Amino acid sequence: MSGHSKWATTKHKKANLDAKRGKLFARLIKNIEVAARTGGSDPDGNPTLYDAIQKAKRNSVPADNIERARKRGGGEEAGGADWQNITYEGYGPNGVAVLIECLTDNKNRAAMEVRTALTRNNGSLADPGSVAYLFNRKGVVLMPKNELSEDDVLMAVLDAGAEDVNDLGESFEIVSEATDLLAVRTALQEAGYDYESAEMSFLPSVSVPLEADGAKKVFNLIDALEDCDDVQAVYANFDVSDEVLAEVG
Repeated sequence: MSGHSKWATTKHKKANLDAKRGKLFARLIKNIEVAARTGGSDPDGNPTLYDAIQKAKRNSVPADNIERARKRGGGEEAGGADWQNITYEGYGPNGVAVLIECLTDNKNRAAMEVRTALTRNNGSLADPGSVAYLFNRKGVVLMPKNELSEDDVLMAVLDAGAEDVNDLGESFEIVSEATDLLAVRTALQEAGYDYESAEMSFLPSVSVPLEADGAKKVFNLIDALEDCDDVQAVYANFDVSDEVLAEVG
C-alpha cells in the first residue's frame, strides 16, 4: 500500500512538468463541471466542488478556466457537456487488478480506448464485479509534512473519523471512510494545517507485490490508460518497494 501511494504521489507531482499537463487540466476541469452539476455551483455549499476547485488551483489551472467550468456545470453558462460516469474493470500484467473511472460524452469511444490500452499493454477487460470487490471506497487526504509529526496529524484528525495516517516521505496520507472525508479535511483546516488534495479514492484490500520488470509493465499500462481522453482515474492493487521504485525510476 505504502509503495503504491508513494508511486502515485510522485507521479502526480511530476504531472505538471511533463507533456501530459494539458490532459491533467482537462480532467480537473471535468471534475469541476460535474461536481457543480450534481451538487450545485456554490463551493461553500458543495464540498465536492470545493475540493475539485482547490485541486485545480494547486495544479495551476487558470482561474478563468475554473470559473467557466463551475458556471457551465451550474447552468450559469452554456456549453456544458452531458458527462457520464463509467467504471471499467480489468487485469494487468502479473494479475494486477485495475479499476478505470471514466467521464465521457461518448460511451462507445471510451470503451474502445480503454480496451485498446489494456490489450496493447498485456492487460484485458474483466466482467463487471470481478475486480471491484478487491477495492474499498475511501476518503484520502494528502498533506505536506511541514515539520509536522505523524502524531501531530493524528491528533488533529482522529476525532473526525480518520482511520490511518501513512508516512509517504515528503507528505502524509490520511485515510478515512468516504463519508468522513469532509470532516477530516475540515479538521485539518481548523488545526491550521495545509493539505494538497482531498478526494474519494479506491484503495485495494489485497495487494500484488511487484519486482522491477512487473512494475515497469504495470506502470506502462497505467500511463496508457491515463493517456485516454475519457479516463479520469486509474486504480490498481499492486505494491512496490522503495528499492523497486528507485530501480524503475
